[in-house]
Amino acid sequence: MLDFYRQGFSMRKKLFGTDGIRGVANQYPMTAEVALRLGKSLAYTFRNTQEIKTVLIGKDTRLSGYLLETALTSGICSMGLDVSLVGPLPTPAVAHLTTSLNANAGIMISASHNPAQDNGIKVFTHKGIKLSDEKEREIEDVFFSNEIDSALAPPHQIGKARRLDSARGRYIEFAKSTTGYKDLSGLKVVIDCANGAAYSVAPQIFQELGVELIVIGNTPDGTNINLDCGALHLDNLAAVVIEVGADAGLAFDGDSDRLMAVTDQGAFVNGDHIMALMALDMKSKGQLCNDTLVTTVMSNIGLKILMRENQINVIETAVGDRYVHAIMSANGYNLGGEQSGHLIFQDKTPTGDGIISGLQLLSLLKDSGKPLSEMISVLREAPQTLINIDVTEKPEIDRIRGVPEAIQSAEQALGDEGRVLVRYSGTELIARVLIEGPDEELVSTRAHAIADAIRAEIGA
Repeated sequence: MLDFYRQGFSMRKKLFGTDGIRGVANQYPMTAEVALRLGKSLAYTFRNTQEIKTVLIGKDTRLSGYLLETALTSGICSMGLDVSLVGPLPTPAVAHLTTSLNANAGIMISASHNPAQDNGIKVFTHKGIKLSDEKEREIEDVFFSNEIDSALAPPHQIGKARRLDSARGRYIEFAKSTTGYKDLSGLKVVIDCANGAAYSVAPQIFQELGVELIVIGNTPDGTNINLDCGALHLDNLAAVVIEVGADAGLAFDGDSDRLMAVTDQGAFVNGDHIMALMALDMKSKGQLCNDTLVTTVMSNIGLKILMRENQINVIETAVGDRYVHAIMSANGYNLGGEQSGHLIFQDKTPTGDGIISGLQLLSLLKDSGKPLSEMISVLREAPQTLINIDVTEKPEIDRIRGVPEAIQSAEQALGDEGRVLVRYSGTELIARVLIEGPDEELVSTRAHAIADAIRAEIGA
């Protein structure tokens, strides 16, 4: 058995990316065989963290979720731990339930914003937080070793799997409680559930708090998650907001851990806008811990300028909400997030939650009495161009012919008034080129020059 796994997996010594494990469904690493062994490895690693000896498993609406859920369950039960299945629920719901139910660990089967043919596996500790790099390496060491092959449970100690029927209601009440059950009546809002994990719970949460609601993207069929809808595709949401005269539009991604929004006038609102509004409001109320906001390197320089003007410190991390959370937890900060819409309200929940973020934004919107279009004008974003390039491989950026030269040329042209960031996606075969600067044409020209250089060498 061990030889089979070594032969099958030795070409890929690392399973985890920036946000769990991800890939095309039914292709390595998103196969039943990998999920089965991963289930064993997770059970082996977390078997002594809690007395209850249970792992929670949730999923989004992808067709392949059935395959991976079954394989993970079999692997966990074979090691003597039980499994609680919660079905389609947002990733942050799984994180919350893992903690509230005192489970050993939580697993979410989702590829987040990726298209339906992809899937992924995210893991939470018993504290409801994503794994550290060290814990991921520990699990990988077990996965690629023979430790678990000699640690299977005896027949009378094999674990059991059951459906947790109360999971949906538990999360709905938790999400509402983060607002103090605030009355949001008087607001007319369109929400786009991305045909994903939020399709069932999100409408109920907002309606029960009094929101006049129009719902789109809530008819999943296993293949339409994120398809021209959700946080990455805001055009339709904006059109509906204008058509019905809504105060705002909220868009979640496939697993509902991120939020993007649309103003009453149809303008797009990203994570930087929302963090700016929340940071200013929290500071004015004395609620922003250490007057500090935690962001990633992807945030617009305009956010940093606005925060500096208002005596708010900004700390940057690597890309990934788990890195934001790590800095927040280590230093007691309570607000952070990413431009892409992963927002962490540490006083409410320890992980990014699109629904809870939406509730906080609507609460602020109602209290302000101003249109969202007016509120976001406080942030003056620097011209920014972001280009995603499909690639066939991920060599080191500075070893791609022509790319270092294009980057150096762009940096010289921008001087001290801009920045260049070139990186790979941690979950897809994509290279990202981000440039900010004082002039939109300059930024766009330099970004495309770097993108063309990458495309010429490793473009798909």
